[in-house]
Amino acid sequence: MAVYAYPSKKALLSVMTKVRSITRREKHRTLADLLRTLNPVLRGWCNYFYHGVSSNTFNYLDHFSWWRVVRWLRKRHLGLNWGTLHRRYLPAWEITDGKVEMFRPQKVSIIRYRYRGSKIPTPWTSKFGSTAVSLA
Repeated sequence: MAVYAYPSKKALLSVMTKVRSITRREKHRTLADLLRTLNPVLRGWCNYFYHGVSSNTFNYLDHFSWWRVVRWLRKRHLGLNWGTLHRRYLPAWEITDGKVEMFRPQKVSIIRYRYRGSKIPTPWTSKFGSTAVSLA
């Protein structure tokens, strides 16, 4: 028997809304500030859902958040062309600003919850079998 637990669409939309609000242009002065605010949100959400069937959802969230930060960079540095922006902030396609690197949800390893069903020990099962006590 297998149990599949997916992150709900509501949960995904809530984290995407948080990413949208964090990556608004007027909120942060530097890329490091943005990443320090964004990383705990992504890391916490992924740590909550990594027991389920979440690989595709994590890939989607990674793609969404990566492009939100890239758009933030493009709007932040209007005079820079793509080559300069890529060389400065996206070495090896990882968003980084010195020591702070963007957390990537797609790199989170999925550890599936093991369904144990009837193998879970309970305190109500008797070790000695079924012994009915009569109070008559």
